[in-house]
Amino acid sequence: MPDHSEALLRAILSMTARVAIPPSELTQIVAPRGGGGDAQLAAYNQCDGTKSQGEIAKEMKIDPGSFSRTVSRWIDAGVVIRLGEPPNAKLLHIYPLTREHAREGR
Repeated sequence: MPDHSEALLRAILSMTARVAIPPSELTQIVAPRGGGGDAQLAAYNQCDGTKSQGEIAKEMKIDPGSFSRTVSRWIDAGVVIRLGEPPNAKLLHIYPLTREHAREGR
């Protein structure tokens, strides 16, 4: 029987996080009003546990220094988790946000 532990743990994280931090509140943390919201939302959704901070910044064409500060803010808020040790650490969001969530949260 295949081991589905990782998928199950991600599902538990997502369900628990949705109860603790509803999408409207998460949107305010990820992309607060003041510009750059769509880019921040897209970058946040790239934090799916498979990419490093540098990979996301490069793919999204975001200034690495600015993105580093954004990621630190997300980690401090508890909405992104760093898996592993830098520079190879991967970023994992608590759950992805849709554009509908962003519209509702603003």
